[in-house]
Amino acid sequence: MSNRSIVIHTSRRRLELYEGNHLIQHYPVAVGKGSTPTPNGHYTIATKTVYPGGVFGSRWMGLSIPGYGIHGTNNPASIGQAVSKGCIRMHNHDAEGLFQRVEIGTPVFIQG
Repeated sequence: MSNRSIVIHTSRRRLELYEGNHLIQHYPVAVGKGSTPTPNGHYTIATKTVYPGGVFGSRWMGLSIPGYGIHGTNNPASIGQAVSKGCIRMHNHDAEGLFQRVEIGTPVFIQG
């Protein structure tokens, strides 16, 4: 298993991919709105699914907290905003790149 991990900064709307302690990539994201915030905590990537498009874009990486995931979107203008129902949205090309670089079991740390 790789030494990769994901850190999501909800206040900065940024997802960071680490190899050990070294930042190897960062991406802009959309996060949960005030009434449905993205939950802070320590999770893992539990599932990985390829989609043909739609609200989850082309890739879904489900978290170990049921109902939440990191995914693409059919609304790229939402990236950088607090507008989701708690999930972490990415541009589809970014979600596809991240999907290739992480495995099931990859740690995900969500913080404010």
